Amino acid sequence: MVRRSQKRKLQKVTGLCRPEVGLRVKRSCASCGPEPGGEEKKGRGNPISIQLFPPELVEHIISFLPVRDVVSLGQTCHYFHEVCDSEGVWKRICHRLSPRLREQGSGVQPWKRAAILNYTKGLYFQAFGGRRRCLSKSVAPVLAHGYRRFLPTKDHIFILDYMGTIFFLKNALVSSTLGQKRACCYVVLCHGAKDFASDPRGDTIYRKYLYVLATREQPGVVDTAHSQSCDCVEVYLQSSGQRVFKITFHRAMSFKQMVLVGLESQRTLLLLTEEGKIYSLVVNEAQLDQPHSYTGQLTLRKVSHDLPHLCVACMASNQGSTLYITDQGRVYFEVHTPGVYRDLFGTLEAFDPTYQQMPLPVSLPAKVLFCALGYNHLGLVDEFGRIFMQGSNRYGQLGTGDKMDRGEPTQVRYLQRPVALWCGLNHSLVLSQRSDFSKELLGCGCGARGRLPGWPRGSASFVKLHIKVPLYASSLCPTRECLYVLSGHDIEHHPAYRDLPASRVAGTPKPSLGAEAAQDPEGVAAQACEPYLGQIHSCPTLQECMETTKVIVGWMPLMATQEDFFWETLDMLQRAFGGVGQGPPTPDS
Repeated sequence: MVRRSQKRKLQKVTGLCRPEVGLRVKRSCASCGPEPGGEEKKGRGNPISIQLFPPELVEHIISFLPVRDVVSLGQTCHYFHEVCDSEGVWKRICHRLSPRLREQGSGVQPWKRAAILNYTKGLYFQAFGGRRRCLSKSVAPVLAHGYRRFLPTKDHIFILDYMGTIFFLKNALVSSTLGQKRACCYVVLCHGAKDFASDPRGDTIYRKYLYVLATREQPGVVDTAHSQSCDCVEVYLQSSGQRVFKITFHRAMSFKQMVLVGLESQRTLLLLTEEGKIYSLVVNEAQLDQPHSYTGQLTLRKVSHDLPHLCVACMASNQGSTLYITDQGRVYFEVHTPGVYRDLFGTLEAFDPTYQQMPLPVSLPAKVLFCALGYNHLGLVDEFGRIFMQGSNRYGQLGTGDKMDRGEPTQVRYLQRPVALWCGLNHSLVLSQRSDFSKELLGCGCGARGRLPGWPRGSASFVKLHIKVPLYASSLCPTRECLYVLSGHDIEHHPAYRDLPASRVAGTPKPSLGAEAAQDPEGVAAQACEPYLGQIHSCPTLQECMETTKVIVGWMPLMATQEDFFWETLDMLQRAFGGVGQGPPTPDS
């Protein structure tokens, strides 16, 4: 009865179908050919092509579908691909997802990008030490236009969207009845922001201030038609969101990124200009909250002064070192303390305390796309998706399968094409994508205090963590208490990896004589499997050995086809020896 009533309403509104005629609508696409079984049948009437409908009506109907269904429908034929890819459809979808968003900037498909950014945005977290393996979702600011970056502090979380608005999630770490933590409310901190930063140490207890790089209209301009804007740095208290400091630069200087180096008394702001030059500004945080004017001097950094031909594309920092990546994919390193220099390079022969800002080149065989910088180790990802680790390996945080330090970039051969890479105090995390486009989180190093969920004793090689990762996860940031995962997909900005040429499959940095044995791939692979073999040897029966092996196969970073092959093989062996195959383990097993 429901179907008949819906059919009568459709006939009354459109007038395209009548009960006595019995017309039906078919898909007609010249590129796809005739519809299978499209010949006329008795009692079915003449088919009507969907192309006879007005394009506005088709776009209006498609705009009510979920975003995933619109993308899937656009892959069926050439006609639906053009309709589902039109800006009219995505504009309606964007207005449905974000009713307050009415204008978009430049771009090839601005409305499609805006709709996907708002559909995939999300911030997830999981408290370390808990029993739950699924990430909890925090409060999503309705006004946010996607999530570009986020930064957890001691008490709150700050989110930067793609419109330059920073959202202040107050009381983000409030315990609930389930033992988890959720964000309670949010407010808008400021507009026109380009970037933000805080204390570079991994512990959020040191993040007292939030530094914001923003663009502001110059005050005192009479002619509003030709108003001029200037870049500035504003400092806010993370506890209350109150602004305590502001410094404005000349309108001729335009910056795009900012990082912090050093401790509170000698905090150094590194500012990257649009032309690829680095400027530095020293700030004493002990004087920021005092009611008097503060004067600072902006100077050109040594890497831009001594190497003026370099154009820096991005940079990363911690409390004792800075890493620069140029537009050509070359890497330069600044080390400010002898201890970090010894951990990173294994020696103090070339360290000069009088020239701590001297940039040191890091040799790699290919162009570097992005990096991650920890306290005494670092990770680099090149254009072919290869991961190179360097530095201290006391806890196995390099993921090489052993605990030997590396003074040169060493490739982690069993991991490729990561989505995100993160290096902390003594552990590392990799967000990777499987062949079925699902995401998984791998980790290595120290596992104390739940840093590596499922691996409390840690691991010297990258292992699959017991966390269900969101489908659109793009970045991560662990703290002492929680693991935060940012979700979002930008169709215009994503790592475009290249296929490795056959002649460069074995192309890795030439190791030294002392590190040549440690970089042997067979030895590294064997050492990486030692924890798994120890668990299998401890099984008392053959049945338990089979079950343990199946679980370990699910932990290892393998492709989906490889996992299915091993699981089917183990099931066959269990049936052959009289056991009962249980199939592949579930994520919660």
